[in-house]
Amino acid sequence: MRMKLKWLGTAGFEVKTGNHVFLVDPYLSRNKNACPKQEITPSDIKKASQIFISHGHFDHIQDVPQIALQTNAHIYGSSVAANFLKKRRVLPQQINSVLSDKKTFKFQQYTAQAFFSEHIKFDKKLVVSTLLKINVALFKYFPLFQQFPCGQVLSWRFYIENKIIQFFGSAGSSLEELKKMGETPIDILLLPFQGHSDICQIGLNYVKHLKPKIVIPHHHEFPIIMMIFSLPYQKPSTSPPL
Repeated sequence: MRMKLKWLGTAGFEVKTGNHVFLVDPYLSRNKNACPKQEITPSDIKKASQIFISHGHFDHIQDVPQIALQTNAHIYGSSVAANFLKKRRVLPQQINSVLSDKKTFKFQQYTAQAFFSEHIKFDKKLVVSTLLKINVALFKYFPLFQQFPCGQVLSWRFYIENKIIQFFGSAGSSLEELKKMGETPIDILLLPFQGHSDICQIGLNYVKHLKPKIVIPHHHEFPIIMMIFSLPYQKPSTSPPL
């Protein structure tokens, strides 16, 4: 098999392995005047068996109800995310709340493991510089942070095709968290570059402790263009401890 990672923009990814498809933080809605233009929309997502959510902010979860309706995917996230989905009339049998650290879910072609994590804390310098740069029209998005509470942040580890992929939806991990996770080498790190004026140094700290073979940065800005990453098979250095 040959795994394919497709960046959906912001923090969203589509992962394909064989004939199996799952999504992580799929957020595709854009203003029609957004530049660069986002060609793919929530309506274009027709196939997914599972959707994994890192936290409840709008740019991670807002499109999940529509995608769940179109795909019948089972959704995995925090209790806050679960409550949001229930209010948007997602079927209860599709919703799976993650209530414990390191919770593991086994599927036919891969395994997913949820780790309790933290959201990055926005610093004053970043907030001020962002306000000076953004178009006044984008201020309408600010109330969405109240409508979409963060909840428990989860990072997701996927054991797939003899690789280990680690996804973070926000880069607020503590040093203790990174040290523990770094005890198991990973192959691919999906790392968000957003939320702090020192995000490059923060990102380097993730790489230092997790020691991935490949780093794919995401969540650079909002909106962002779509990119596709296709990764060839490589024999892993470790196997899933499951």
